Amino acid sequence: MSEVLSFLETSFRELALFAGVGIFLGSLSEILLDLVALWVRVSDSRLTARSQGTPVALEADEIGPFAVFIPAWKEADVIGQMLDAALLSYTGDDVHMFVGCYPNDPDTISVVRKREGEKITLVMVDRDGGTTKAHCLNNVYRALLTFEQASRRKFAGIILHDAEDVISADEVNVFRRRATAFAMIQLPVYPLRNPASLWISGHYCDEFAEAHGKTMIARQAIGAALPSAGVGCMFRRDVIEALATIHGGEPFSEDSLTEDYELGLRLRDLGFNSAFIVEPNASLPGFVCTQAYFPHQLASSVKQKARWMAGIGLEGWMRLGWGEGWPEVWMRARDRRGLVSAVILIAAYLALLIVLLLWLLQGLSGRPFSAPQGLLGVLLWVNLAMAIWRLAVRSFCTWSYYGRREAIFSVPRVFVSNFIGILAALAAVRLHLSAQRSGQVRWEKTTHVFPS
Repeated sequence: MSEVLSFLETSFRELALFAGVGIFLGSLSEILLDLVALWVRVSDSRLTARSQGTPVALEADEIGPFAVFIPAWKEADVIGQMLDAALLSYTGDDVHMFVGCYPNDPDTISVVRKREGEKITLVMVDRDGGTTKAHCLNNVYRALLTFEQASRRKFAGIILHDAEDVISADEVNVFRRRATAFAMIQLPVYPLRNPASLWISGHYCDEFAEAHGKTMIARQAIGAALPSAGVGCMFRRDVIEALATIHGGEPFSEDSLTEDYELGLRLRDLGFNSAFIVEPNASLPGFVCTQAYFPHQLASSVKQKARWMAGIGLEGWMRLGWGEGWPEVWMRARDRRGLVSAVILIAAYLALLIVLLLWLLQGLSGRPFSAPQGLLGVLLWVNLAMAIWRLAVRSFCTWSYYGRREAIFSVPRVFVSNFIGILAALAAVRLHLSAQRSGQVRWEKTTHVFPS
């Protein structure tokens, strides 16, 4: 028994020290970001967007129509409802929606074709799907060029949306007013919680409430590049044109799993300015945003997050580098921490299981349980205090978006988020290795639901 206890004690100390240092560094980074966001909220309650890079001046009368790009691969179940709702949201707005569909997806094509008209154009992708979302978007971009030539009108900006998005009626008004100052504008994303999925669907509410209620605000304040969420974002027309010129006529990176994230960072590297804008309005949830259901099943959630991790964490550092200046290095390192965080979490949970087993075995053997002492003991207490702070911040962000009930559930949902993150990290490695072997990436899409 003594040999077993000794082995368990040694294993606990090594795992706890490794996990403790990792958690400490990660928590310290997050708390610094929390303090930046708190300072912004206190000093500027309106969360006014701050310019980054060199602004490109435009006169108000130069702001023309907006194009909306909607890539659709196997979206027959939602695209019709989405387009109908979008037409209502865009009532009175000078917009045109371009929906990219694949030749081997007749169901989606049929739904979109029935809605083609003054504000909707069906775009046929040049080969069978699914390819990548970026490939679909590049096809849509070429269709936009043809449309501009035929109509003799040039769009002021391009808005990105997915086939499951609920679009705010005030969206275009925000973009039109701000396009003179910013090359890219990102609005908040507001996940809708599936009533049948308190934990998996709900954890997206917590994560986006913190990401768009705190992190994007802090990134903007320290001058780091703002990643695009791929929905609810607008790229000014001259920006897309510049990207297309640089990349041989294709503004979207077809060899990337996270082309939307990369767009925001590439703009910063090219000297364009961007903004994350939170603008209040009278409709729920109280600010202009894009609403959507996120995956509510474990397998779908892991699949989606694996794509994010592989694209940002494994490919991002090779494709984008680390940028210039400490804010950029800090935020890009933070974006790419997913796989490392998964390893640290595995070590932490193993240490927790071992200490519980130690407590049980030492109780049975009559040997008193001894709490960690010295540096490890101090580290664990400091991490506990940091964890309480971090849980409080996440709970506050969720409360500000969703109210008290969801804020309470956000605390235990942290364990759900961690579990999904660990599974997604393993899947991300497999996805990355598969892409490296085959030399191509494919659209790892999930099934979508549109609000009734």
